[in-house]
Amino acid sequence: MEQSVRTVVFADLTGSTGLFESAGNVAATQIVTRCTHALGRHLACAGGQVVKYLGDGVLVLFDDPVAAVQSGARLQEVLQELASVELRRAPLGVKTGIDRGAIVEHDGDCYGDAVNVAARLSDRAQTGETLIGDAVFASLPESLRIACHSLDRITIKGKAEPLRVWRVDFARTAETTLTTLLGFQELIDGERSVRRVDIDRLDQHIELHADDAPLIIGRGDGAGFSIDDPRVSRRHARVEWMGGQCLLTDFSSNGSWVRFTGSAAPVLLRRDTCTLYGEGEIGLGATPDDFTAPTLSFRVIDHG
Repeated sequence: MEQSVRTVVFADLTGSTGLFESAGNVAATQIVTRCTHALGRHLACAGGQVVKYLGDGVLVLFDDPVAAVQSGARLQEVLQELASVELRRAPLGVKTGIDRGAIVEHDGDCYGDAVNVAARLSDRAQTGETLIGDAVFASLPESLRIACHSLDRITIKGKAEPLRVWRVDFARTAETTLTTLLGFQELIDGERSVRRVDIDRLDQHIELHADDAPLIIGRGDGAGFSIDDPRVSRRHARVEWMGGQCLLTDFSSNGSWVRFTGSAAPVLLRRDTCTLYGEGEIGLGATPDDFTAPTLSFRVIDHG
């Protein structure tokens, strides 16, 4: 078994006891399941790998600590979007713990100190809070660190020494700042800039905006854009905005290709990245001359 350094997100629902009392076992179980899977889908869309659901919680692994923290800090908003009559009677919340370190994945589960610490941080968090370990904080850019508040060192069950822990507040701060900046820019320019990529396949459609978390394309429920084809890897490719550019990165076993409209030769990718622009097609897991290959269409809109 091999170790890898990953960022671990452990999210746990709060308020489920009151929900079971008010709604009954069957309805409450359905609501809790719907809510935990909504949290899982949100984290998967940001690039996370859903490892497992644990009753009223979910365990997710990320390669990118920034995506983990940004998406983890928005989980309370995800629940609010699922508001229903039952949830108004017994509101559910979510508390989140995030840590980073060496873990081992085995037989559909994962093990390691970072997994244990993320779970303990989730236990210590209050409803609506996201707590992160020092290794996660150290991985964040300075622009995000400034809105994380140190809780100094706190005692975590199972750890001999207290750990330095940070509370994440930057999601709300960033949203306020962004709204203010956009309003000011609109007064200057007279219109709001638009920067997004539209991706389509059959009846599937998704819009990825410049301020959205990365989108994972792959096979199964863990992907933000899911394609059920054996040639497509579970985490086949990632689409993201970075530095004002829309990037496609291939992680797959069988590769990907991009054909831009008006260009005869496709761009072949194997564990590589290319910049998307204009319009075109993305093929997954087969050569461009294979008409059965799972193919997506894309259109990049960049009015910056």
